[in-house]
Amino acid sequence: MTPELCITSNFTFLTGASHPEEYVERAALLGLPAVAVADDNSVAGIVRAHLRAREIARLVRLRAAADADPIGPPRPADVPHPGGADIRNVPRLIPAARIVLRDAGPVTMIPRDRAAWGRLCRLLTTGRRRVEKGDCDLSLDDLLAWGDGAELLVHPPAGRRRQRRGDGWRVLAERLARRFPGRVSLVLSPRYDGQDAPRFARLARQAAALDLPVLAAAAPMMHHGGRRRLADVLTAIRTGQRVDELGRAALANGERRLRDPAEMARLFAGVPQALEQARTVAEACTFSLDELCYEYPSEVGEGETAIARLNRLAHAGLAWRYPEGAPDDVRRLLTHELELIGKLDYAPYFLTVNDIVAFARSRQILCQGRGSAANSVVCYCLGITSVSPEIGTMVFERFVSEARDEPPDIDVDFEHERREEVIQHIYHRYGRERAGLCATVIHYRGKRAIREVGRAMGLSEDTLGALSSQLWGFFGADGLERQRMTEIGLDPDDPRLVRTMELIYEIQGFPRHLSQHVGGFVITEGRLDELVPVENASMADRTVICWDKDDIDSLGILKVDVLALGMLTCIRKAFDLVRRHHDTVYDLATLPQEDPDVYDMLCAADSLGVFQVESRAQMNFLPRMQPRTFYDLVIEVAIIRPGPIQGDMVHPYLRRRNRQEEVTFPSDALGRVLGKTMGVPLFQEQAMQIAILGAGFTPDEADRLRRALATFKKHGSVSEFRTRFLTGMRRNGYDRDFAERCFAQIEGFGSYGFPESHAASFALLVYASAWLKYHHPGIFACALLNAQPMGFYAPAQIVRDARAHGVEVRPVCINTSAWDNRMEPDGEGGLALRLGFRQVRGVAEDEATWITAARGNGYQAVADVWRKAGVEPDTLLVLAEADAFAAAGLPRRSAIWEAKAFAGTGPLPLFAGDLDGEAIVEPAPQLPDMAPGEEVVEDYVAMRMTLRAHPIAFLRPRLTPGAAPPPHGAPLGRPFAAVRRVTRSDAWETAPGGALACASALT
Repeated sequence: MTPELCITSNFTFLTGASHPEEYVERAALLGLPAVAVADDNSVAGIVRAHLRAREIARLVRLRAAADADPIGPPRPADVPHPGGADIRNVPRLIPAARIVLRDAGPVTMIPRDRAAWGRLCRLLTTGRRRVEKGDCDLSLDDLLAWGDGAELLVHPPAGRRRQRRGDGWRVLAERLARRFPGRVSLVLSPRYDGQDAPRFARLARQAAALDLPVLAAAAPMMHHGGRRRLADVLTAIRTGQRVDELGRAALANGERRLRDPAEMARLFAGVPQALEQARTVAEACTFSLDELCYEYPSEVGEGETAIARLNRLAHAGLAWRYPEGAPDDVRRLLTHELELIGKLDYAPYFLTVNDIVAFARSRQILCQGRGSAANSVVCYCLGITSVSPEIGTMVFERFVSEARDEPPDIDVDFEHERREEVIQHIYHRYGRERAGLCATVIHYRGKRAIREVGRAMGLSEDTLGALSSQLWGFFGADGLERQRMTEIGLDPDDPRLVRTMELIYEIQGFPRHLSQHVGGFVITEGRLDELVPVENASMADRTVICWDKDDIDSLGILKVDVLALGMLTCIRKAFDLVRRHHDTVYDLATLPQEDPDVYDMLCAADSLGVFQVESRAQMNFLPRMQPRTFYDLVIEVAIIRPGPIQGDMVHPYLRRRNRQEEVTFPSDALGRVLGKTMGVPLFQEQAMQIAILGAGFTPDEADRLRRALATFKKHGSVSEFRTRFLTGMRRNGYDRDFAERCFAQIEGFGSYGFPESHAASFALLVYASAWLKYHHPGIFACALLNAQPMGFYAPAQIVRDARAHGVEVRPVCINTSAWDNRMEPDGEGGLALRLGFRQVRGVAEDEATWITAARGNGYQAVADVWRKAGVEPDTLLVLAEADAFAAAGLPRRSAIWEAKAFAGTGPLPLFAGDLDGEAIVEPAPQLPDMAPGEEVVEDYVAMRMTLRAHPIAFLRPRLTPGAAPPPHGAPLGRPFAAVRRVTRSDAWETAPGGALACASALT
């Protein structure tokens, strides 16, 4: 049987027409002994092919065991029956890459062993670090430097032109053969043009003259011939053409597919030595991704092991967290956790996270850990999390245990404005050869698939817009129905449209390009670039690997998530303001706990701006939930999620909490799992425990279920476990309705669900933000505004909510405002919120800094700002339109008049004074003041908010006869008509509730 060593998958983006997994599955059906996925300058798809090969081997073993013992346990749901597709063998995956050189033809590089794999990764890293993201620049000299230990397959040119002697592949092959004797072969691949036999004979003679063997390869671009049309569409997208215009760039036929051994023997009947060489090379290349042995950074100190260092730091943190002495149960749990961490050799992992958090604390960057192991006594003592173990309910063994052979998961959220400091610290501490961000594979979904495939197929932009507008859902195009296509004026039976829709469905899930993960760092003890290639990210000073988080998880590679969270920025800024104005120091762990007034505020749904509970759904749920304890907040965070909602868990929980329904448990075993949530599964790990205890899942099946939950955006789905789950629950005596609801919730977690550890960490931020909102509403509003953009609400709504809580909010002022919003004495012993220049649209931070620095004793006119601060004339006009000069005695209209005098380059020096050097004083124009309604409109245009009357106040007398007129005696007739540049669309966009739109319509 002949292996295939030159496969191009769809990770050669917009070229290959099949997934790596599909090649492996097809190879198993065709009986191929081995396949090598060799994408252009990339190994991005190797892991997926490796996992599929491993899964096929597992299924074959399970099927063999089930066939050998027909009376034994029922066959698992995902094991194929003998009557299904005939898997003839388990193909061996050979990692490889097709090296595209700028000064020579392509060469497929297949590492023989682990050392050669490291050199392949170093080679790809070299080429990709030279250029911008997405490109690779490699020369023949690079290949000569890094090609040791690999089989090198030289590809002759694919064109029809004859190569002159001494040119092309012969020069390349000669140089490689001299450098790597016995490791170079010439690839023979068919073109299916009727000339393959004589071509193979000619190339074989030329290779023999160079003492090179020839090697047979079908060089497939697709696993099955049915993908030919999609391959042409991908080519059209890549080249920016329509399919009709491709010409010879399109595939001539559907033969560039994976072929079975019999077909290969027929195609290469004239050169049987090429088939034998393919088998020889495949047998020589024994490297497997299973050999990749990841090592954590050792994190040892001087003469101190990792576990000894962790013990020392944890006990020092225990004294820091409990200055009056830790409770006995906390000490016992800490000892137990440290023993388990030492036994499983996870100490370096905790130390790595601790060092990252310690750096953030040294820079006063607020952070909070979450994840499966974050809510532990060890992490609490190290300062990784601020959730007290007395509050938490996690069992450490649930996530760090001998049964789970992978490191615990700890994610750390940092202030979103300062996370880059932490990222650059990691690069600096470990080096870019030891640390890199994970990749994220961007797949074709819904609208992108419609637009790019539709353009390639020649559909008009109007048609594409109509199709996109009818898309239901986010991850697919399955909402496009014949009836809706008819409703929007399209013929669902049009042949071109039918073919386009088929291709749109087919391309769903295809990788398009690589992006960077939001914060998942891979950190290694040895060289990361010998484990996986490293390349430049699109962002400056960032480097990424080519594997995504699921790939590295499956290979057991450590990932530390360094994430950004806007609320942490807000809370840190609020703590700074509390310290500055009230001389009180707080952090997340020292806030007064279980404040009943804070819970009263939450029960009243007064939660605008409060982390996680500010949405309309949460505001509706808070009065029904009536949270009174911290664990109630944990429930609150987790319950309003798609998982519990889709699983119909919300109402049963409320009924049981309100004692309208008896709390019951299906069994004692599940009672121990569901006791904290009144018999209703709300957390991700509870769903998994139900699968293990209730449905009889094995640890391996539970782990695959967990991975399915984690990969909800990809092809993986939890629905394949449905039969297995329901059968297991029924066998163990559980009610079918309960089983159905449980599995519905598990499927909901496939869209999004919260583990309890994450919910506990987020609940702490809920309480902290709620505490700040209740006790320091002005400071909290100020911090929220300074942390924008974030949350559900616009600055106008935050300001309006602050004023409703008694906070005095003062407008932007040229003589008192800074870039940030800030608190200032209100003259009555309290604090007022002064809006900053950041609230004015069109003002840059550096311009605001110059204005503040050059202020001196204050500005008396617009010209003072231009002369002292040197800001751009456009900035002066923007500030005038925001009424920032009111404190200098300049009404808005007069300030705008003066600012317009500086349009372009500002006042001309020649006319700045008369011949005697005296200033020319132009008489001040007598401009009418703006009406109150005009002032409100200008406020929204300049800042998208107003501190004056609410826009609806000018309409209330018309809407409600007899209502009081707006303040300041504003006219009722046409309050906004004078400002012509405020369009109706502007009004809808800026005004709360469309009030300005109503006013505009009435005028």
